[in-house]
Amino acid sequence: MPDFPWAAGSASGIGSLPGTDIAEAQRIVVGELPALPHLAELPERGPGADIIGRSAGFLIELPVQVYAGRWQIASRPGKDMRITADLLERDLDQLTEQADGYSGPLKIQAAGPWTLAAGLDLPIGGRMLRDQGAVRDLTDSLAEGLRRHVADVRKRVPGATVLLQLDEPSLPTVLAGRVPTESGLGAYRKVDGPDAATHLRTIVEAVDTPVVVHCCAPGVPLQVIRDARATAVAFDLSLIKDLDPLGEAIEAGLGIFAGAAPTRPVVTSPARFAAGATVRPAAGGPGRAADGRPEAKQIAERVSTLWRRLGFPAARLPEQVVITPACGLAGAPYGYVRALLKACTEAGRRISEV
Repeated sequence: MPDFPWAAGSASGIGSLPGTDIAEAQRIVVGELPALPHLAELPERGPGADIIGRSAGFLIELPVQVYAGRWQIASRPGKDMRITADLLERDLDQLTEQADGYSGPLKIQAAGPWTLAAGLDLPIGGRMLRDQGAVRDLTDSLAEGLRRHVADVRKRVPGATVLLQLDEPSLPTVLAGRVPTESGLGAYRKVDGPDAATHLRTIVEAVDTPVVVHCCAPGVPLQVIRDARATAVAFDLSLIKDLDPLGEAIEAGLGIFAGAAPTRPVVTSPARFAAGATVRPAAGGPGRAADGRPEAKQIAERVSTLWRRLGFPAARLPEQVVITPACGLAGAPYGYVRALLKACTEAGRRISEV
Protein backbone atom coordinates (compact mmCIF):
# COMPACT_ATOMS: atom_id res chain seq x y z
CA MET A 1 0.00 0.00 0.00
CA PRO A 2 1.39 3.46 -0.89
CA ASP A 3 2.25 6.09 1.67
CA PHE A 4 -0.50 8.71 1.59
CA PRO A 5 0.23 12.42 2.05
CA TRP A 6 -2.07 12.76 5.07
CA ALA A 7 -2.06 11.48 8.63
CA ALA A 8 -4.16 8.48 9.65
CA GLY A 9 -7.67 9.47 10.71
CA SER A 10 -7.70 12.77 8.81
CA ALA A 11 -10.79 14.76 7.85
CA SER A 12 -11.17 17.58 5.34
CA GLY A 13 -13.74 19.66 3.49
CA ILE A 14 -14.61 19.73 -0.19
CA GLY A 15 -14.03 23.46 -0.72
CA SER A 16 -17.06 25.73 -0.72
CA LEU A 17 -18.51 27.40 2.37
CA PRO A 18 -21.46 29.77 2.80
CA GLY A 19 -21.41 33.55 2.91
CA THR A 20 -18.99 36.19 1.69
CA ASP A 21 -16.57 36.63 4.63
CA ILE A 22 -13.38 34.86 3.57
CA ALA A 23 -11.58 35.63 6.83
CA GLU A 24 -14.25 33.88 8.90
CA ALA A 25 -14.54 30.99 6.45
CA GLN A 26 -10.81 30.31 6.45
CA ARG A 27 -10.68 30.63 10.24
CA ILE A 28 -13.35 27.93 10.56
CA VAL A 29 -11.56 25.59 8.13
CA VAL A 30 -8.18 25.89 9.85
CA GLY A 31 -9.76 25.60 13.29
CA GLU A 32 -12.07 22.65 12.67
CA LEU A 33 -9.93 20.66 10.20
CA PRO A 34 -6.49 20.74 11.85
CA ALA A 35 -5.15 17.59 10.12
CA LEU A 36 -6.06 18.53 6.53
CA PRO A 37 -7.34 22.12 6.07
CA HIS A 38 -8.19 23.53 2.65
CA LEU A 39 -8.45 26.84 0.87
CA ALA A 40 -11.98 28.09 1.48
CA GLU A 41 -14.17 28.99 -1.51
CA LEU A 42 -17.16 31.35 -1.28
CA PRO A 43 -19.25 31.10 -4.48
CA GLU A 44 -21.97 33.35 -3.00
CA ARG A 45 -19.71 36.32 -3.81
CA GLY A 46 -20.81 35.97 -7.43
CA PRO A 47 -19.06 35.73 -10.82
CA GLY A 48 -15.36 35.07 -10.35
CA ALA A 49 -16.00 33.10 -7.16
CA ASP A 50 -18.11 30.42 -8.90
CA ILE A 51 -16.51 27.14 -9.91
CA ILE A 52 -16.17 27.98 -13.62
CA GLY A 53 -15.07 31.61 -13.31
CA ARG A 54 -12.68 30.98 -10.43
CA SER A 55 -11.03 28.04 -12.18
CA ALA A 56 -10.88 29.81 -15.55
CA GLY A 57 -8.84 32.46 -13.76
CA PHE A 58 -5.97 29.95 -13.65
CA LEU A 59 -5.83 29.63 -17.44
CA ILE A 60 -2.67 30.96 -19.10
CA GLU A 61 -3.15 33.05 -22.26
CA LEU A 62 -6.82 32.06 -22.46
CA PRO A 63 -8.72 35.09 -21.13
CA VAL A 64 -12.40 34.73 -20.25
CA GLN A 65 -15.37 37.03 -19.75
CA VAL A 66 -19.00 36.85 -18.71
CA TYR A 67 -21.35 37.19 -21.67
CA ALA A 68 -25.14 36.77 -21.42
CA GLY A 69 -24.73 35.19 -18.00
CA ARG A 70 -22.18 32.59 -19.10
CA TRP A 71 -18.40 32.42 -19.08
CA GLN A 72 -16.78 32.40 -22.52
CA ILE A 73 -13.31 32.67 -24.02
CA ALA A 74 -12.50 36.35 -24.70
CA SER A 75 -10.13 38.13 -27.08
CA ARG A 76 -8.33 39.95 -24.25
CA PRO A 77 -8.38 40.17 -20.44
CA GLY A 78 -11.03 42.50 -19.03
CA LYS A 79 -12.79 43.48 -15.81
CA ASP A 80 -14.21 40.01 -15.19
CA MET A 81 -10.72 38.55 -15.03
CA ARG A 82 -9.57 41.37 -12.76
CA ILE A 83 -12.43 40.62 -10.37
CA THR A 84 -11.59 36.91 -10.43
CA ALA A 85 -7.90 37.57 -9.75
CA ASP A 86 -8.72 39.99 -6.92
CA LEU A 87 -11.02 37.49 -5.20
CA LEU A 88 -8.38 34.75 -5.40
CA GLU A 89 -5.68 37.08 -4.07
CA ARG A 90 -7.87 37.93 -1.05
CA ASP A 91 -8.45 34.24 -0.44
CA LEU A 92 -4.75 33.43 -0.62
CA ASP A 93 -3.89 36.33 1.67
CA GLN A 94 -6.27 34.93 4.29
CA LEU A 95 -4.84 31.45 3.85
CA THR A 96 -1.35 32.85 4.33
CA GLU A 97 -2.42 34.61 7.52
CA GLN A 98 -4.58 31.84 9.02
CA ALA A 99 -2.11 29.05 8.19
CA ASP A 100 0.97 30.93 9.40
CA GLY A 101 3.33 28.36 10.93
CA TYR A 102 1.21 25.42 9.74
CA SER A 103 3.01 22.22 8.83
CA GLY A 104 1.22 19.35 7.12
CA PRO A 105 -1.06 18.59 4.17
CA LEU A 106 -3.05 21.51 2.74
CA LYS A 107 -5.65 21.16 -0.02
CA ILE A 108 -6.49 23.63 -2.78
CA GLN A 109 -9.22 23.19 -5.41
CA ALA A 110 -9.98 24.00 -9.05
CA ALA A 111 -12.32 22.66 -11.70
CA GLY A 112 -10.79 19.99 -13.89
CA PRO A 113 -10.43 20.25 -17.68
CA TRP A 114 -13.64 18.38 -18.53
CA THR A 115 -15.88 20.41 -16.25
CA LEU A 116 -14.31 23.60 -17.64
CA ALA A 117 -14.72 22.37 -21.23
CA ALA A 118 -18.40 21.65 -20.53
CA GLY A 119 -18.94 25.00 -18.81
CA LEU A 120 -16.96 27.48 -20.93
CA ASP A 121 -18.25 28.83 -24.24
CA LEU A 122 -16.22 29.42 -27.37
CA PRO A 123 -16.23 32.98 -28.79
CA ILE A 124 -18.25 31.73 -31.78
CA GLY A 125 -20.78 29.98 -29.56
CA GLY A 126 -21.11 26.49 -28.20
CA ARG A 127 -19.14 24.85 -25.44
CA MET A 128 -15.42 24.25 -25.70
CA LEU A 129 -16.32 20.57 -25.52
CA ARG A 130 -17.36 20.65 -29.18
CA ASP A 131 -13.77 21.31 -30.37
CA GLN A 132 -11.16 18.66 -29.55
CA GLY A 133 -8.31 21.07 -30.32
CA ALA A 134 -9.81 23.68 -28.01
CA VAL A 135 -10.04 21.10 -25.21
CA ARG A 136 -6.36 20.24 -25.67
CA ASP A 137 -5.42 23.92 -25.52
CA LEU A 138 -7.60 24.39 -22.46
CA THR A 139 -6.00 21.41 -20.71
CA ASP A 140 -2.44 22.60 -21.41
CA SER A 141 -3.30 26.14 -20.28
CA LEU A 142 -4.95 24.90 -17.10
CA ALA A 143 -2.02 22.58 -16.34
CA GLU A 144 0.46 25.45 -16.48
CA GLY A 145 -1.80 27.77 -14.49
CA LEU A 146 -2.31 25.22 -11.73
CA ARG A 147 1.42 24.45 -11.65
CA ARG A 148 2.00 28.13 -10.89
CA HIS A 149 -0.83 28.18 -8.35
CA VAL A 150 0.62 25.21 -6.47
CA ALA A 151 4.05 26.90 -6.44
CA ASP A 152 2.51 30.12 -5.08
CA VAL A 153 0.74 28.29 -2.25
CA ARG A 154 3.97 26.48 -1.36
CA LYS A 155 5.73 29.84 -1.01
CA ARG A 156 2.92 31.27 1.11
CA VAL A 157 2.73 28.26 3.46
CA PRO A 158 6.27 26.81 3.40
CA GLY A 159 5.49 24.00 5.84
CA ALA A 160 2.59 22.66 3.80
CA THR A 161 2.42 19.61 1.58
CA VAL A 162 0.05 20.89 -1.08
CA LEU A 163 -2.72 18.62 -2.41
CA LEU A 164 -4.58 19.73 -5.52
CA GLN A 165 -8.25 18.77 -5.83
CA LEU A 166 -9.67 18.75 -9.36
CA ASP A 167 -13.44 19.22 -9.21
CA GLU A 168 -15.07 17.22 -12.01
CA PRO A 169 -18.85 17.18 -11.42
CA SER A 170 -19.44 17.14 -15.19
CA LEU A 171 -17.14 14.21 -15.95
CA PRO A 172 -19.82 11.46 -15.89
CA THR A 173 -22.08 13.40 -18.30
CA VAL A 174 -19.11 14.17 -20.59
CA LEU A 175 -18.23 10.46 -20.73
CA ALA A 176 -21.85 9.52 -21.40
CA GLY A 177 -22.34 12.15 -24.13
CA ARG A 178 -25.12 13.86 -22.17
CA VAL A 179 -23.89 17.47 -22.07
CA PRO A 180 -26.72 19.35 -23.84
CA THR A 181 -26.14 21.74 -26.72
CA GLU A 182 -27.43 25.31 -26.49
CA SER A 183 -30.68 24.46 -28.24
CA GLY A 184 -31.36 21.63 -25.81
CA LEU A 185 -32.23 19.43 -28.78
CA GLY A 186 -28.97 17.54 -28.88
CA ALA A 187 -25.86 16.70 -26.90
CA TYR A 188 -22.13 17.00 -27.40
CA ARG A 189 -19.98 14.07 -28.46
CA LYS A 190 -19.22 11.29 -26.04
CA VAL A 191 -15.64 11.34 -24.75
CA ASP A 192 -14.05 7.94 -24.27
CA GLY A 193 -12.42 6.94 -21.01
CA PRO A 194 -8.79 6.83 -22.21
CA ASP A 195 -9.07 10.32 -23.72
CA ALA A 196 -10.63 11.66 -20.51
CA ALA A 197 -7.86 10.07 -18.45
CA THR A 198 -5.13 11.49 -20.72
CA HIS A 199 -6.32 15.07 -20.19
CA LEU A 200 -6.57 14.60 -16.44
CA ARG A 201 -3.11 13.01 -16.40
CA THR A 202 -1.72 16.08 -18.17
CA ILE A 203 -2.71 18.11 -15.10
CA VAL A 204 -1.46 15.47 -12.66
CA GLU A 205 1.98 15.35 -14.28
CA ALA A 206 2.32 19.12 -14.66
CA VAL A 207 1.57 20.13 -11.07
CA ASP A 208 3.98 17.60 -9.52
CA THR A 209 1.92 17.29 -6.34
CA PRO A 210 -0.68 14.76 -5.12
CA VAL A 211 -4.00 15.19 -6.96
CA VAL A 212 -7.48 14.33 -5.67
CA VAL A 213 -10.23 14.09 -8.31
CA HIS A 214 -13.58 15.08 -6.82
CA CYS A 215 -16.89 14.06 -8.40
CA CYS A 216 -20.08 14.26 -6.34
CA ALA A 217 -22.31 13.20 -9.25
CA PRO A 218 -23.71 9.72 -9.86
CA GLY A 219 -21.51 7.36 -11.84
CA VAL A 220 -18.06 8.35 -10.56
CA PRO A 221 -15.66 7.04 -13.25
CA LEU A 222 -13.17 5.31 -10.97
CA GLN A 223 -11.23 3.64 -13.77
CA VAL A 224 -10.68 6.98 -15.52
CA ILE A 225 -9.44 8.52 -12.29
CA ARG A 226 -7.10 5.59 -11.66
CA ASP A 227 -5.76 5.80 -15.23
CA ALA A 228 -5.11 9.52 -14.70
CA ARG A 229 -2.72 8.51 -11.88
CA ALA A 230 -4.53 10.55 -9.28
CA THR A 231 -3.60 9.97 -5.65
CA ALA A 232 -7.20 9.89 -4.46
CA VAL A 233 -10.85 10.24 -5.41
CA ALA A 234 -13.48 12.22 -3.52
CA PHE A 235 -17.18 11.36 -3.82
CA ASP A 236 -20.57 11.36 -2.11
CA LEU A 237 -20.80 8.02 -0.32
CA SER A 238 -24.57 7.83 -0.84
CA LEU A 239 -24.13 7.76 -4.64
CA ILE A 240 -21.93 4.65 -4.71
CA LYS A 241 -24.15 1.73 -5.75
CA ASP A 242 -21.69 -0.76 -7.24
CA LEU A 243 -19.04 -1.75 -4.70
CA ASP A 244 -16.86 -3.86 -7.00
CA PRO A 245 -15.15 -0.94 -8.84
CA LEU A 246 -14.64 0.83 -5.53
CA GLY A 247 -13.06 -2.27 -4.02
CA GLU A 248 -10.77 -2.63 -7.03
CA ALA A 249 -9.71 1.02 -6.75
CA ILE A 250 -8.94 0.66 -3.05
CA GLU A 251 -7.01 -2.55 -3.66
CA ALA A 252 -4.99 -0.71 -6.33
CA GLY A 253 -3.99 1.89 -3.72
CA LEU A 254 -6.29 4.80 -4.59
CA GLY A 255 -6.92 7.09 -1.63
CA ILE A 256 -10.56 7.72 -0.71
CA PHE A 257 -12.09 11.03 0.38
CA ALA A 258 -15.36 9.57 1.64
CA GLY A 259 -18.23 12.08 1.59
CA ALA A 260 -20.02 10.57 4.57
CA ALA A 261 -21.45 13.64 6.32
CA PRO A 262 -24.71 15.30 5.14
CA THR A 263 -24.23 18.78 3.72
CA ARG A 264 -27.54 20.13 5.03
CA PRO A 265 -29.35 19.79 8.36
CA VAL A 266 -32.83 18.27 8.32
CA VAL A 267 -34.48 20.99 10.37
CA THR A 268 -37.73 22.88 10.33
CA SER A 269 -35.97 26.24 10.67
CA PRO A 270 -32.40 26.63 9.30
CA ALA A 271 -32.35 30.21 10.63
CA ARG A 272 -33.02 28.96 14.16
CA PHE A 273 -30.35 26.29 13.76
CA ALA A 274 -27.81 28.90 12.65
CA ALA A 275 -28.67 30.92 15.74
CA GLY A 276 -28.05 27.89 17.95
CA ALA A 277 -31.67 27.11 18.77
CA THR A 278 -32.90 23.57 19.43
CA VAL A 279 -34.96 22.27 16.52
CA ARG A 280 -36.91 19.06 16.11
CA PRO A 281 -37.11 17.58 12.61
CA ALA A 282 -39.20 14.53 11.93
CA ALA A 283 -36.17 12.24 11.93
CA GLY A 284 -32.45 12.05 11.62
CA GLY A 285 -30.58 10.55 8.70
CA PRO A 286 -27.22 9.10 7.74
CA GLY A 287 -24.61 10.93 9.79
CA ARG A 288 -27.20 13.00 11.67
CA ALA A 289 -28.39 12.93 15.25
CA ALA A 290 -32.12 12.97 15.97
CA ASP A 291 -32.09 16.78 16.26
CA GLY A 292 -30.58 17.21 12.79
CA ARG A 293 -27.06 17.99 13.94
CA PRO A 294 -24.13 16.02 12.45
CA GLU A 295 -23.17 13.07 14.63
CA ALA A 296 -19.51 11.95 14.57
CA LYS A 297 -20.31 8.42 15.72
CA GLN A 298 -22.82 7.85 12.90
CA ILE A 299 -20.46 9.35 10.30
CA ALA A 300 -17.66 7.04 11.42
CA GLU A 301 -19.99 4.03 11.42
CA ARG A 302 -21.11 4.74 7.83
CA VAL A 303 -17.51 4.61 6.65
CA SER A 304 -16.53 1.64 8.83
CA THR A 305 -19.56 -0.37 7.72
CA LEU A 306 -18.74 0.16 4.05
CA TRP A 307 -15.11 -0.79 4.69
CA ARG A 308 -16.16 -4.03 6.36
CA ARG A 309 -18.49 -4.85 3.47
CA LEU A 310 -15.57 -4.42 1.09
CA GLY A 311 -13.54 -6.85 3.18
CA PHE A 312 -10.42 -4.77 3.81
CA PRO A 313 -8.41 -4.90 7.06
CA ALA A 314 -9.60 -2.43 9.68
CA ALA A 315 -6.07 -1.10 10.21
CA ARG A 316 -5.95 0.08 6.61
CA LEU A 317 -9.11 2.22 6.88
CA PRO A 318 -7.75 5.33 8.66
CA GLU A 319 -4.62 5.35 6.51
CA GLN A 320 -6.36 5.24 3.13
CA VAL A 321 -9.60 7.11 3.88
CA VAL A 322 -10.18 10.80 4.63
CA ILE A 323 -13.63 11.72 5.95
CA THR A 324 -15.38 14.71 4.33
CA PRO A 325 -18.84 16.21 3.87
CA ALA A 326 -20.79 14.67 0.99
CA CYS A 327 -20.11 17.73 -1.18
CA GLY A 328 -19.57 21.48 -0.87
CA LEU A 329 -21.21 23.50 1.89
CA ALA A 330 -22.20 26.72 0.11
CA GLY A 331 -25.69 27.70 1.26
CA ALA A 332 -25.61 25.64 4.47
CA PRO A 333 -26.26 27.47 7.78
CA TYR A 334 -23.00 28.66 9.31
CA GLY A 335 -23.69 27.03 12.65
CA TYR A 336 -24.22 23.72 10.91
CA VAL A 337 -21.01 24.08 8.90
CA ARG A 338 -18.90 24.51 12.01
CA ALA A 339 -20.61 21.56 13.72
CA LEU A 340 -20.28 19.41 10.60
CA LEU A 341 -16.55 19.98 10.15
CA LYS A 342 -16.00 19.34 13.86
CA ALA A 343 -17.97 16.08 13.54
CA CYS A 344 -15.89 15.01 10.53
CA THR A 345 -12.69 15.56 12.51
CA GLU A 346 -14.06 13.57 15.44
CA ALA A 347 -15.22 10.81 13.08
CA GLY A 348 -11.68 10.61 11.69
CA ARG A 349 -10.37 10.12 15.22
CA ARG A 350 -12.95 7.40 15.81
CA ILE A 351 -12.00 5.32 12.77
CA SER A 352 -8.33 5.58 13.74
CA GLU A 353 -9.06 4.11 17.15
CA VAL A 354 -10.77 0.97 15.86
